Amino acid sequence: MPSENNKRIAKNTLFLYLRLLLSMGVSLYTSRVVLATLGVNDYGIYNVVGGVVAMFSFINSSMSGATSRFLTFEMGFGDYEKLKKTFSAALTIHFIIAGIILVFGETIGLWWLENKLVLPHERMFAARWVYQLSIISSMISITQVPYNATIIAHERMNVYAYVEILNSLLKLGIVYLLVIGNFDKLTLYAILTLSITITITTIYKLYCTKNFLESHYKFTWEKEIISPMLSFSGWNTLGCGAVIGATQGVNIILNLFFGPVVNAARGIAVQVSSTITSFVNNFQTAVNPQIVKLYASGKMSELYSLIFQNVKFSFSIMWLLLLPVLLILETILHIWLVKVPEYTALFCRLVLIQSLISCVQRPFVMIIHAMGRMKVLQLTAGTVLLSVLPISYFFLKAGGAPYIPFVIYILATSIEFLCELYLLKRWIDLSVIDLCKNVFIPLLLIIGCTLPASIIVNNYFPFMITVFFSELLVCISVYFIALNKTTRIKLLYQIKNIVFKQHIKM
Repeated sequence: MPSENNKRIAKNTLFLYLRLLLSMGVSLYTSRVVLATLGVNDYGIYNVVGGVVAMFSFINSSMSGATSRFLTFEMGFGDYEKLKKTFSAALTIHFIIAGIILVFGETIGLWWLENKLVLPHERMFAARWVYQLSIISSMISITQVPYNATIIAHERMNVYAYVEILNSLLKLGIVYLLVIGNFDKLTLYAILTLSITITITTIYKLYCTKNFLESHYKFTWEKEIISPMLSFSGWNTLGCGAVIGATQGVNIILNLFFGPVVNAARGIAVQVSSTITSFVNNFQTAVNPQIVKLYASGKMSELYSLIFQNVKFSFSIMWLLLLPVLLILETILHIWLVKVPEYTALFCRLVLIQSLISCVQRPFVMIIHAMGRMKVLQLTAGTVLLSVLPISYFFLKAGGAPYIPFVIYILATSIEFLCELYLLKRWIDLSVIDLCKNVFIPLLLIIGCTLPASIIVNNYFPFMITVFFSELLVCISVYFIALNKTTRIKLLYQIKNIVFKQHIKM
């Protein structure tokens, strides 16, 4: 069984990476063209106005985690009738959430747009269009969540990959239309983005209703199904709200003190981070259903083994990509972008460091989600993350530099992670000794063996040599430090098989 699970994870990860390679290339190209076409100010306006809508979408984010967890849990438990009722209940809740987003968006959010955001007066008309279209897009995306969760719970990552590849191609089409369109560029970009959201949502819905019987919606409001989902998502709302507050909330605070140009720099930093972390997220998306199913079936030893492997593999992928980017970031930005806004490189480095911590943290959070014990977790972690907003505001009000909120966010993420490990130690007796010995010490050794040497090489050699050296050094360090002897033997065996087959074909 573990072997079959590993093969399924590997297959699903491969599908997701095929999707990622295309979407990453498209994303990097479209970001460059969109920034050049819209200009720094309009790009910053789109980033911060869309962020206002995202502030209200945290309710949906919390429910999304609940939907995925409960659908996957019922599959692991084997109760098909309850699975059907769970899907319908989740979709009913998402319809309600879409209505809540509409109400909040057209009241509090609209007031904030008109009275608080620092936007050029001549661009307010376009900003209003962007805001309204972003609300519609958010509502449509909300109703898509149960269908996405169903595909992932069934581990049909190939379908997920194909649809996201189409999504990337449609975004490429947006760039072409944006360049040739004889219309206000910012408004046109928002309209085209909404059209993609509608298309992708429709495809997901049609696929699920055709292939999964449980995705045929039937209104249901059974207390024994709704109550656990609402309880889970209710506590998860605090955590998701804290994350939104620490990201989009900081984006709005930066706008209040520094204007849309700094928002553009932050938007690019988030784009760079999202591109790199998507490699790790794809792997973790493939692993998450197995975490929930192993917990649901009570296979704890297999669960621990999977988590430790997940953390080390996720970190290795992230560090392999992140190290050369940290070293030659200015070069990358000047090659990639037509014009690099001020603070972009610094923001990128800080966001990437925070993302590295999060990639190690995420598998442990997934265990807690599988357990369904959200109350203490979200009260603790949520409070820590929410503190980012008032502390950032205090420092910026006192004359602090724009990078201060990013540093505070890194510290808050680290404290949150320690709180989660403490809770797991209490709840499932997670061994701190095993965790340090098998996970944290190897990861710190990899950083210690690769970072100083790569910095030295970067100071004396061209950037291409830096990239090659750092990547090679990370691969060697991961092989000897992160992998145990058995895994190394299996890896060498697989490589020999591939080389031998290629030799025969030649």
